[in-house]
Amino acid sequence: MLENMRISIQGIWSHKMRSFLTMLGIIIGIASIIAIVSTIKGTSEQIKEDLIGAGNNTVSVSLNYGDSDYDPEYGMTDGTEPPLLSDQQKEDVMNLDHVENATFFYSRTYTSSVYYENTSFQGGSIYGIDMNYLDTCGYMVRSGRGFIQKDYDEMRKVVLVDSNAADNLFAGKDPVGKTIEIGSEPFTVIGVVEQNDDYQPNIKTIDEYNQYYQMIMGTVMIPNKCWPMAFKFDEPENAVIRADSTDNMSSAGNAAADIMNQGINTNTSKYKYKADDVMQQVKNLQKLSESTNTQLIWIASISLLVGGIGVMNIMLVSVTERTSEIGLKKAIGARKKVILFQFLTEASMLTSIGGVIGVIVGIALSKVVSELSGAPTAISIPAIIGSVLFSTLIGVIFGLLPSVKAADLNPIDALRSE
Repeated sequence: MLENMRISIQGIWSHKMRSFLTMLGIIIGIASIIAIVSTIKGTSEQIKEDLIGAGNNTVSVSLNYGDSDYDPEYGMTDGTEPPLLSDQQKEDVMNLDHVENATFFYSRTYTSSVYYENTSFQGGSIYGIDMNYLDTCGYMVRSGRGFIQKDYDEMRKVVLVDSNAADNLFAGKDPVGKTIEIGSEPFTVIGVVEQNDDYQPNIKTIDEYNQYYQMIMGTVMIPNKCWPMAFKFDEPENAVIRADSTDNMSSAGNAAADIMNQGINTNTSKYKYKADDVMQQVKNLQKLSESTNTQLIWIASISLLVGGIGVMNIMLVSVTERTSEIGLKKAIGARKKVILFQFLTEASMLTSIGGVIGVIVGIALSKVVSELSGAPTAISIPAIIGSVLFSTLIGVIFGLLPSVKAADLNPIDALRSE
């Protein structure tokens, strides 16, 4: 085996230009496939980050009425009462497999019940949060302090604002210590919070801007124990679940929704908790992107076919050039399979070297495309390994006919060839 490889490398090196031109089809095909696969993988990762952030793994579980989100500000015209979550349900959600953390909160959007002096907090959101909310949703205290357990136990009328709400309500003033009015009740601002970049959506289009408009306008947060003070009646809560990995987001969110739906007759009631299946959106967009690029891979594979035909051609030439050598080896006792294996090894070495060069060129090409077009790329190790193995397989397949021809030569006729 090693002797055959040494002879093959010597043969390739002794005809450098011819060997390179033979490899060229393999190099171009492999380089094209590596570049395309890298672009596919990079685009898929970018889609995932745009939709769910760079690894925050959070899933929202919200109460729906029919096909729409339940809005507690307007209620429902059929007079039915929305379901309320029990402490046991919340504990069961926290104890689910693959759930690292969970938070339950009240919410109002497009609220007009928040004022600072004569400034109304229009278009933003107000949340009644538990102690887990800031950690689960990736908030950090920028100034002042966050909520402590005593704020909940003593039902203190305190409030946190995020940086967007601080800008919209206080116009550049330091909000800490200021008093705002929520539902005709005074609340003291104790801190300003800011969400980690990993938890914020990547907004690139007007549709995404409209979808995340409330987040852009800002959020005001009060302890959930104080929610009845501001809004005077019980309301259903929504949840945010943080899974232990991106792959487990959908299953963790659906499992949490199932627990939260306990006690609701989902066959007759229009109320139902649903988890946002963001991963399904990701998969749909990735599938659309990959189906387009798969066509490009098939086109690039034509280069490999052309390269394989080139290998077959040059190996046939090599057999013709080395007819007397083959005859001499057979005359001194070389068996048919030895000759066959020698030429197969040479063909495989030729395409394998071309595959390795193609991988290097493909990686460089993907980096150049990324720099010029701004398209994200991510190198795929399985694609690299698969490309080298595939190029070797091409050498075996297209080198088989010349190898068989060499092995079948009659030693007497071969020795007479010159």
